Amino acid sequence: MTISADDDAALVGRARGGDPDAYALLVRRHAPMAMRTAALLGAGESTEDVVQEALVKAYRSLDRFRDDLPFRPWLLRIVAHEAHNVHRSRVRRVAREQRVIPPELLDPAGEVVDREAKEQLLLAVGRLPDKLRAVVTCRYLLELDEAETASVLGVPRGTVKSRLSRGLERLRAELGTASTHTEAGHV
Repeated sequence: MTISADDDAALVGRARGGDPDAYALLVRRHAPMAMRTAALLGAGESTEDVVQEALVKAYRSLDRFRDDLPFRPWLLRIVAHEAHNVHRSRVRRVAREQRVIPPELLDPAGEVVDREAKEQLLLAVGRLPDKLRAVVTCRYLLELDEAETASVLGVPRGTVKSRLSRGLERLRAELGTASTHTEAGHV
């Protein structure tokens, strides 16, 4: 089922008017992507907590939601902020190299690389600096377009482009020039 921005706007309007079922429907529509976003942006075992907190914050902030913008990127930006906060706290406690993104969190549809290559790529993505990792994750793992990525991360589109370029360059250097471009484009 395709989620229409018009449908979301109507549900936001109803939720603002006090209809809890409208917000519940928004949650059901967008929670799976919110979970993937939180997990892939480093929330780890706190993924469910991050999404729960983001959904509560989004509900409390519905009056600040701009009706002329789509709901999903707005919600994912809140999720990204929460995931970043959890990740930042964890990095202070645990060495970054020990953090692994579980492959089962990925959508397996259309995968063309074998599991081992995918795991190596995910580990390499996990070792990228936070800002580069977030852009690569949004663009390739979450399959968001540049505008959605910019909105989710709260940066200009040009910043998305430059960080994506630097992130892919680092991945190519770490994994080998020939295979990384293909793998990164198909994760």
